[in-house]
Amino acid sequence: MNGRWLFALFLVSGFCALVYQVVWLRLAMAGFGVNSAMVAVVLSVFMAGLALGSAGGGAVAKRRRPVAALRLYAAAEVTIALSASAVPMGLRLGRELLIERATAASWGSVEHYLVSSLVVTFVLSPFCIMMGATMPLGIAALRDSAGHARSFSYLYLANVIGACLGTLSSAVVLIELYGFQGTLHVAAALNATIAAVALARSVRPPAAGAGAGAGAAPDAPEAQAARFPRVALAALFCTGFASMGLEVVWVRQFAPYTGTVVYAFATILATYLAATFAGSALYRAWPMQSWRAHWGLLGVAALLPLVATDPRLALTSLPGILARVTVAIAPLCMALGWFTPMLLDRYSRGDAASVGRAYAVNVVGCILGPLAAGFLLLPFVSERAALVLLALPLFGLGLAAPDGSLRGREYGWAALAGALAIAMALLTRDYTDVYSPRVVRRDSAATVVASGVGMQRMLLVNGAGMTSLTPITKYMAHLPLASLQQPPRSALALCFGMGVTFRSLDSWGIDVTAVELSPSVPRLFGFFHPGEEARLRSPRVHVVIDDARRFLQRTSASYDVITIDPPPPISAAGSSLLYSREFYSLAGRRLRDGGILQQWLPYLGDGLVVSAVTRALLESFPHVRCYGSVENWGVHYLASRRPIPSLSAAELARRLPPAAARDIVEWGPAGTPEQQFQLVLGRSVAPAFLAAAAPGARALVDDRPVNEYFLLRDWAR
Repeated sequence: MNGRWLFALFLVSGFCALVYQVVWLRLAMAGFGVNSAMVAVVLSVFMAGLALGSAGGGAVAKRRRPVAALRLYAAAEVTIALSASAVPMGLRLGRELLIERATAASWGSVEHYLVSSLVVTFVLSPFCIMMGATMPLGIAALRDSAGHARSFSYLYLANVIGACLGTLSSAVVLIELYGFQGTLHVAAALNATIAAVALARSVRPPAAGAGAGAGAAPDAPEAQAARFPRVALAALFCTGFASMGLEVVWVRQFAPYTGTVVYAFATILATYLAATFAGSALYRAWPMQSWRAHWGLLGVAALLPLVATDPRLALTSLPGILARVTVAIAPLCMALGWFTPMLLDRYSRGDAASVGRAYAVNVVGCILGPLAAGFLLLPFVSERAALVLLALPLFGLGLAAPDGSLRGREYGWAALAGALAIAMALLTRDYTDVYSPRVVRRDSAATVVASGVGMQRMLLVNGAGMTSLTPITKYMAHLPLASLQQPPRSALALCFGMGVTFRSLDSWGIDVTAVELSPSVPRLFGFFHPGEEARLRSPRVHVVIDDARRFLQRTSASYDVITIDPPPPISAAGSSLLYSREFYSLAGRRLRDGGILQQWLPYLGDGLVVSAVTRALLESFPHVRCYGSVENWGVHYLASRRPIPSLSAAELARRLPPAAARDIVEWGPAGTPEQQFQLVLGRSVAPAFLAAAAPGARALVDDRPVNEYFLLRDWAR
């Protein structure tokens, strides 16, 4: 097949692959848990499928003529297109099966992850394997073309361009316009088009020796030499391991500056891919043969985030934040974009089976890197230390010369790299250094910082401020409990935070269950409430480390009150899963008859989000009440399947037990419980008014997270 056509097909295929990865990850998180463990599971399954497909596709393509390989490539693209319908259906069925088994067996987290991992593997693997097979099949289709010895780098370049475009398009345009399912259908249509074009081109293939097309360089001199040494496989494994492990660290490192919105993640990934493309394009134009001396400098590039994330740099504006990300990531990714195709070209010399085997080794490193970063490094050491440890293999490769020796000039490069690395490690600072006093805790989910004194204490999770000591969080407990038709027996707090709402629920003397995603957060309860650590050891109290939706899916308990205080900002990635109609339906099944759900909505600036959340509640519960907060920002929603009694401030106050009465006035602003309640009751607002904040808006659902994807409508204003 003409190389220009195949280049275009691989560009579109790379676009689709990143779209699928983004959407599949979100669907899996919605069904099985919004935490780093599930992220690691999905990414590992994705990369493992690519490795198996690459190795298997190489073996299949080895004995196929170019025309046959092109037809197999088309078949793989058709199979990938089927995933648009098969994956959502498979994940949904797997989740329902898991819910039934969990309810019957009361499974714990380990069993849940084991089974959910099997479900994700079973559903995603066939399509990931097909994605991995496309590369060796494409290379086999170019076997008779000029420049085929460097065909991997040619198709890799196309894939990376497409992946970068897919990342930006899905985050900025497709998901906001079409939702997750509609975005999958767009990708499926593109895959089907790729298959149709490939089949059409296979009917009348070009004659043997036809050029690979624009940009296909002639065989490099090293392609005519003996097979590249086996050290290339070790180098491919290490680059995959380090680059994907570093990507996990980057997300945490840059969160204090970029925030937690989906666009921040997309920016990091797009920068990664764009710089990789630039490096690959440079390699296509300049296939330098000397490489051993520069591995140490590759390690230095991996440490640049130490400099870019130093809090002393006055780069807090949007251009400044983009500069931080670019300076930190681009040099390393450009280098990897140069080295990876160079190693594969020189190792394989255009042989499809060799490409499949070597690319599989690279992908195995990509599988293990995130797992090592997320579960072996970040829970125990700082992001800075994790960065250094992941960079060490890149420094080590500088000493692994193919002939077992280094020349004097190369020792000089190694010494320079070592000096630069030591200087960056010693002279830079971590973002946590700006907080004093501070307590820092780390786990697989987050880096958690508690800082401040008195009422100025604050909680930061991955650098993002979560909450403060405010009476708003007390109302989340007292307002719904006092509004019940019957005396409460139990309550559930979703999202622990500083523990203020949990503490207020506990003041009623009832059974309290609190669910928190990060195990480090509840451990800091004593920092915010000195001397009250004994509350967590009470037999009436249960603190569960879990994802909120996953807990609701697997528990069989029911509660009089469920309070929800999602992590800010309202646009945070994944936050819609705690505001959607599907979530409210799930929470409603865990309420006792007459029970009340309290939802806190912290922001009123976007009328579409207010309307979408309000409509989701109104479509899930027949009775909804809304109250502005005591600090005159945000809304408390009370929702129930039974009528909520209309009580005066005095009647609500009389329902408080003595400990709860003391708790509600602890931080004011009023002096009595009755006055406290009146401050909120006086800010009552009709749900219909909030639902009409954006005419034509629809209820927020899992498939259309309007609070997370908003750039297009912001630009349209």
